[in-house]
Amino acid sequence: MTELSTNGVVAYTIENGIAWVKYNRPDKRNAQSPTLNRDMMEVLDALEFRDDVGVLVLTGEGEAFCAGMDLKEYFRETEAQGLGATRRVQREAYGWWRRLRWYQKPTIAMVNGWCFGGAYGPLFACDLAFAADEAQFGLSEINWGILPGGGATKVATELLPFRKAMYHAMMGENIDGKTAADWGLVNESLPLAQLKERVTEVANVLLKKNPVALKATKDAVRRVGIMSYDDAEDYLIRAQEAANSYDNDGRKEGIKQFIDEKSYKPGLGAYDKDRVKV
Repeated sequence: MTELSTNGVVAYTIENGIAWVKYNRPDKRNAQSPTLNRDMMEVLDALEFRDDVGVLVLTGEGEAFCAGMDLKEYFRETEAQGLGATRRVQREAYGWWRRLRWYQKPTIAMVNGWCFGGAYGPLFACDLAFAADEAQFGLSEINWGILPGGGATKVATELLPFRKAMYHAMMGENIDGKTAADWGLVNESLPLAQLKERVTEVANVLLKKNPVALKATKDAVRRVGIMSYDDAEDYLIRAQEAANSYDNDGRKEGIKQFIDEKSYKPGLGAYDKDRVKV
């Protein structure tokens, strides 16, 4: 059953451990309005610690993933209310992207169509990203006279090589899903008709992993990129010890199944986590 956020601009369905969360403004190509940003935080809050949710997939209703910020509602109407209103809607937008970046559950962006500007924030916030070949990605801000703000320029420099990031930001040209995968904006690109099946396959693999280890791993990957090697080494030691203190039985069960029972091979799959209550 599909459920709606308070204002109906975010929809979600839970199926077999996967929460399918959709931008739900198809008539506006799912542009991010202040109302949508508030509702998205509401939905993230509702789903984060549900026992029947193991993976969250973010996608869009209709032909778009997200066309970026709603120029009329987010910019023109908010700016007319003064600086206080502008800062409030910025906090709400950046707030749910930040929440998604450090979410308790693994997250996947399923880019089914248009993905522009402000959509790069949640695109980067998701741990993994898969796109339709037909999808269109663009930093079009330069075409209407501003720089790619709201973190979009940072996302480009995080995910793309320098020359590609510079070209992408300065030219304002769209690229398709195949190019986005080649450049590194997403993990993979495939025909739209096959997209949900592939994302479901990946989500089902994640559902078999130890959730404590997954959370520690995704946080570590984001944290260590800006650290020196020595700092990263120290952080990872402490992070592993913290994870062990929280879920030592899960770790011991994995080792037991491998060493004592020889019931799985770590290089070929995960241990049976259901034998331990995490």
